[in-house]
Amino acid sequence: MLKQPHKFIHKHLLGLEHLSKEDIELILETAKPFKTIFTRTIKKVPTLRGRSVVLLFYEPSTRTRTSFELAAKRLSADTVNIAVQTSSVQKGESLIDTARTLESMKADFIVIRHSYSGAPYLLAKNVSSSIINAGDGFHEHPTQGLLDIFTIREKKKKIENLKVVIVGDILHSRVARSNLWGLTKLNAKIVLCGPPTLIPKDIDKIFPQIDIEYNLDKAIKDADVINILRVQFERQLEHLFPSVREYSLLYGMTKERLAKAKNDVLILHP
Repeated sequence: MLKQPHKFIHKHLLGLEHLSKEDIELILETAKPFKTIFTRTIKKVPTLRGRSVVLLFYEPSTRTRTSFELAAKRLSADTVNIAVQTSSVQKGESLIDTARTLESMKADFIVIRHSYSGAPYLLAKNVSSSIINAGDGFHEHPTQGLLDIFTIREKKKKIENLKVVIVGDILHSRVARSNLWGLTKLNAKIVLCGPPTLIPKDIDKIFPQIDIEYNLDKAIKDADVINILRVQFERQLEHLFPSVREYSLLYGMTKERLAKAKNDVLILHP
């Protein structure tokens, strides 16, 4: 009996936590042929012709917002960029009211970035448009996670059993959480490394299969992939390490340190 192809049944993309291994693999396989669009003279296909994509960003963004807008346009969607600073939000309009206004205008997709964890879930429960999470608070950044996983698989030809070390400010990183959900479902071997104050408490209870190592030299030994996170000073309510200089000495990447990883180690820096 032939195996039935996997179907993606989700209306929204809110996080990798709620996707199955098969869902993630289907997204990666679907994305692969679209890469060729970048090499064409005319970078456009009719996949989303007649659909509308609204970008609703409550936080500053360059790469994510531009990437979404270019991707939507290259798929022939109509795009609308909401400048929150000059919208009715400044007059006190709530997130749900804004989304319902966009829904009444028949927006097919709303791509949202928000400083509050769970904001995309709130929209998904209250409007009929499909919601795509472009980053919510400390929670998740699923498309960045998918991009990281896509890159690893493209460069390393697999995910399973690769040693992936995530270094830095994991406590405040939504990218790290999406990477954790996605990579553990694809059976990578994950090591978290950073100061104890920047490692989420009880993270090993949520992900019992991961390892935590506070010494960077030990963590990156024989690593296949190293994902180096930036320190998110704008999200910190208190100083969580003595100084930038000390952090750099203990967790900065150098040529000498890099030699401890595998010769063909892949470095990511989202």
